[in-house]
Amino acid sequence: MSELKNRYEFILFFDIENGNPNGDPDAGNMPRIDPETSNGLVTDVCIKRKVRNYIEISRAGSLGYDIYVKENAVLNNLNMLAYEELKIKQEAKKLPKEKEEAKKLTDYMCGRFYDIRAFGAVMSNEVNCGQVRGPVQFSFAKSIDPIVPQEVTITRMAVTNEKDAEKERTMGRKHIVPYALYKMEGFISAPLAKRTGFAEKDLDVLWESLVNMFDHDRSAARGKMATRKLVIFKHESELGNCSAQKLFDIISVKRKDISKPPRDFSDYSINLDKSKLPEGVTIIEK
Repeated sequence: MSELKNRYEFILFFDIENGNPNGDPDAGNMPRIDPETSNGLVTDVCIKRKVRNYIEISRAGSLGYDIYVKENAVLNNLNMLAYEELKIKQEAKKLPKEKEEAKKLTDYMCGRFYDIRAFGAVMSNEVNCGQVRGPVQFSFAKSIDPIVPQEVTITRMAVTNEKDAEKERTMGRKHIVPYALYKMEGFISAPLAKRTGFAEKDLDVLWESLVNMFDHDRSAARGKMATRKLVIFKHESELGNCSAQKLFDIISVKRKDISKPPRDFSDYSINLDKSKLPEGVTIIEK
């Protein structure tokens, strides 16, 4: 498997229409916002969850593409798989004293689980397989403009309890954002990728996941959510040819008509000033 030899940064643009991209459980599941600017927020772990879910269904049964953090997973049981497969004696909460054995455990987990070698993991639980710092990291996504979350009343013809059987319908509420375009920044370290075994093939799977993940994440809360643009910056070297922020500043997003609220992706223009692209960096657009 070809190892990663280049540093990457990327920007992902995605939007939502009449849905809730990332509810805040501390605020009644309302869409997350920056309270000082009212810009919408989507957490990094929310996007990682969608990447994991996409890989779980698109690479089901493929060697090396199991998912570690998934619904109903018992992490200690998954950690124990490494001890059993490698025939290493397990001690509660402790890594083996021999460094080679400890490394074998961590390498096994990286090799088996895509999300460990991509995002890293803390596996120092009751069954200890060490800690891994992942080469792929996401920022919080932030909406280009402030959002105005709305609370919508909904009805249901059925009832839950026998005592409510005489009621014609029950009432509920859901929170939506009428429309918002979000921008997320991402980072990929080649030196860290070598430590976890994250290779070129894994990178291709990551790009595929970021482009397609929302197509397999439909729900009543997120019926119309889509990746709109993925801009990738590829450095010639492992350590990089310039700072990430210089690359991010090349991209600008503007609303075409500020006299009305945005309601569609076509209301925005995304511009790349390639004249400012530093030497040794190339742009890939998806």
